[in-house]
Amino acid sequence: METMIEVKNLCKAYTQIKAIENINISLCRGDVFGLLGANGAGKSTTIECILGTKKQDSGTVSILGMNPQKERKKLFEQVGVQFQEANYQDKIMVSELCEITASLYNTCLNYNILLKQFGLSDKLKSFVSDLSGGQKQRLFIVLALIPNPKVVFLDELTTGLDTKARREVWRSLLELKAKGITIFLTSHFMDEVEALCNKIMILNKGKNIFCGTVQEAITASPCENFEDAYLWYIDEEDENESI
Repeated sequence: METMIEVKNLCKAYTQIKAIENINISLCRGDVFGLLGANGAGKSTTIECILGTKKQDSGTVSILGMNPQKERKKLFEQVGVQFQEANYQDKIMVSELCEITASLYNTCLNYNILLKQFGLSDKLKSFVSDLSGGQKQRLFIVLALIPNPKVVFLDELTTGLDTKARREVWRSLLELKAKGITIFLTSHFMDEVEALCNKIMILNKGKNIFCGTVQEAITASPCENFEDAYLWYIDEEDENESI
């Protein structure tokens, strides 16, 4: 299988406080990977170092065989990124934002088709500021998919969506997986992780405390379901730290 993301011994500290320590991730074409952990666990720092927006203290990162810091322009022609908190000017229409995004890439998908796929085709002439929270979230996913990426990073992708909308997004992402797109996501919804991810990593205080499949996480815990297992891993680690 073709390796799409390779992270080895990634470390980053802020004023001697270790944000992440010896993180190792290897993802192949079509993998859906979930990076899990409580707020402050190190998820954002991990993603920022992988994307090259933050420089790691040590370790190496490769996306599509490229160094994200040294080959940024070439790499991001093939990588889509959606962040939970994205800020755009108030008076810009959905169509304008999609057009501007598409203009940044040499090749891209038809954003009208993507907007229809994510239930936003009737919002072309709406201002982004007038969209609901869920509509904005779906729009940000569309923007990440416009460059027709081989790898896409999604941060809390269904925050603010109702159950029906969340399921529609899941279905769209599983279609992307079937096409061979590698998806790297963060989520606080364990049902979402179970539905989408074939690999997961649980972080606690910057350390990898579990890496494998959802079923392996359940099997290695004393729990019967994944949500309880996730909480057990985090609580167990916290208890060990206090000993």
